[in-house]
Amino acid sequence: MASLTSILFNLRLDALQRRTPAISACKGQGKDAQLARPALRQSRGGRLGRLFRCVLILILVFGLVGPVAVVAIYRFVPPPMTWLMVERMFEGHGFDRRWVPLRRISPQLVRSVIGAEDARFCEHHGFDFNAMQKAMAHNEERPGKIRGGSTISQQTAKNVFLWPHRDYVRKGLEAWFTVLIETIWGKPRIMEVYLNSIEWGPGVYGAEAAAQANFHEAAAQLSPAQAARLAAIIPKPLAWKAARPGPYIQKRQGHITAAAGTIRRDGLADCVLR
Repeated sequence: MASLTSILFNLRLDALQRRTPAISACKGQGKDAQLARPALRQSRGGRLGRLFRCVLILILVFGLVGPVAVVAIYRFVPPPMTWLMVERMFEGHGFDRRWVPLRRISPQLVRSVIGAEDARFCEHHGFDFNAMQKAMAHNEERPGKIRGGSTISQQTAKNVFLWPHRDYVRKGLEAWFTVLIETIWGKPRIMEVYLNSIEWGPGVYGAEAAAQANFHEAAAQLSPAQAARLAAIIPKPLAWKAARPGPYIQKRQGHITAAAGTIRRDGLADCVLR
């Protein structure tokens, strides 16, 4: 009887031993599967991270390097048609633009434009914060008559590189392009591009086209009075006429002529007229 009991005990022990490796293997496979799931998630997360980094690099390249390259090219090459020019053509206006170098534009016009638009053009580095504060105070007191505080550098950045309608994205890009042109172009080139790009009437762009359209003169031959009139209509070139000035433009012309005289006396245009 004892021997039969011993035999049965040994048989049950052998069966248990044969089942144990299988159970262990199953348990091991379960652990391996549990370990594999986080690894898979980590692999997917790694791919998403790499994709995000690639997108970020592309944004940096096109958002930073691209504008720098374009501004560097325009340091030597006249900028082509602007967004505003294209928009005006779709509105039915013509297109008259005649690029001339700065040396072929009257110094009277340079001083008049500085006097009318940006008296501290040669002193600031793209932004006139005093003018901005004055414009904000004026606009709060007289909301019906909005005054801008943009410098000639800011206007040039907006006119050449950006769309004409105001929004926060454009203002941010305008600041970035202003820094670039101040750094890469310098004041004489900024003034040259500005005077060859701004709107001076329906379909009329740049100093040469404006001088011919209004006075039948070359931009180099403009008198102080003619230069002051052209500078006077810059804020509203489609509504105001330099060739046939009304009382308001005549008043502005007088103020601008006086400001141009001050600028000449104090050397406030020397950064351009060397």
